[in-house]
Amino acid sequence: MTTPLLILIAGPYRSGTGDDPARLAANLAQLEQAAWPIFRAGHIPMIGEWVALPVLRGAGGTSVADPIATEIMYPTAERLLQHCDAVLRLPGASAGADQDVAIARERGIPVYFALEEVPGHQLKQA
Repeated sequence: MTTPLLILIAGPYRSGTGDDPARLAANLAQLEQAAWPIFRAGHIPMIGEWVALPVLRGAGGTSVADPIATEIMYPTAERLLQHCDAVLRLPGASAGADQDVAIARERGIPVYFALEEVPGHQLKQA
């Protein structure tokens, strides 16, 4: 592998949280757990919420339940997928992550369902 891949990490963020900030934060932390192994494999991890949440705040939104969020959250991931080289789909129910997978497949972007499938990934013992 010579060129790092930009890999979108897709999985549950809002699903099943009732928009509870603590549950949203826990879901984001779960997504972020995949970032280091992707980086260690020589790639660039990306999570849509890393981009969408600051945009939402900039638009005056204070919560993913704000009406403006529908104009920002999913569209951000769709725009990111124009630049991403692959998607890592983490387990769990998520309409947004399923949409990310569908868009990736339409565009011929590889979709991985486990970190072990990411090129360059090696299981390392602690």
